[in-house]
Amino acid sequence: MRRSVRGSIVALAGALLLTGLVVVPATAGPPRVGSRADHDRVVAFWTKARIAAARPRDMTLQPRGQKVASGTRLVAAAVTGAQWPDGKGLVYRATGKVLFQMAGGYWICSGSVATETRTDRSIVLTAAHCAYDQAAKAFATNWLFIPEYDTSPNLWDCTQTARGCWTAAALVVSAGFANRGGFDTTSAQSDWAFAVVGNGGLAGTSALDTTVGSFRIAFSSYGSGTAVSNFGYPAAAPYDGNELVYCQGSLGFDFWTLNRTYRLGCNQTGGSSGGPWLTSFPTTGDGGTLSSVNSYTYSGSANMYGPKFNTRTQAAWNSALTTTVNAVVP
Repeated sequence: MRRSVRGSIVALAGALLLTGLVVVPATAGPPRVGSRADHDRVVAFWTKARIAAARPRDMTLQPRGQKVASGTRLVAAAVTGAQWPDGKGLVYRATGKVLFQMAGGYWICSGSVATETRTDRSIVLTAAHCAYDQAAKAFATNWLFIPEYDTSPNLWDCTQTARGCWTAAALVVSAGFANRGGFDTTSAQSDWAFAVVGNGGLAGTSALDTTVGSFRIAFSSYGSGTAVSNFGYPAAAPYDGNELVYCQGSLGFDFWTLNRTYRLGCNQTGGSSGGPWLTSFPTTGDGGTLSSVNSYTYSGSANMYGPKFNTRTQAAWNSALTTTVNAVVP
């Protein structure tokens, strides 16, 4: 007697179960870093209303048991907060504004593009507090980077910016930051993050680093007096968030972290967090080495502070070169 197709399928399934084998539907592999669908979703998320609601995410500390008088402890600097000339150099193209969602709100930071050799991703350096919520133990979502924002400061539509937008497929931070219950002088020492971005831009198909360029990064600390320039898009008064602003001077150290973080005379405000600190920076703006990021200030002090890059920074960087998911790195 001829067996039915259904009977054959049942028999086959029974045989597979008896031999310990289970047939499962075929599934796709891991999502490609920075898939076009996810990029488009994040770009669409940032509506005019959400962008208008975004606020600078800055970190201001109060020294333990001390009050800092307004304007005191300023480190002498050649430039303490001036607009960088429009269109000048790599730094103008490869520094940008960051938007992200965290703790039920919408936030603004800054970032810059770091040099790597991968073809499936680019990497943006920013501050850890612009990528990870310590209180909720959760990564930021809908993370978006707009390079060369100064040329066409329009946050209502990525197609109206100079270069377009890139979105994060993965965010990487250090455990030294993520494992703290809140921002303090200890977590500030690990206040860096790397955003892994896929293709984006005006057409949605361009690599970030080949579109705007990138900066090499160093994983070692620098001595007191080293010349440094820092950049960002400060959005809190007296700035409006539309201009690339910079400070230049000599590195000092933060007494309150036992000299474990840098100090620079600088009056940049909220919104500049995550912006790059560049050593060996030429007057043309066409080079320099990523050596820290804008991290925090003290209430009443006109200085900016940033973490020292080290082997833990390099471990986070190495993770960013390969990961396709958010990661907290020891």
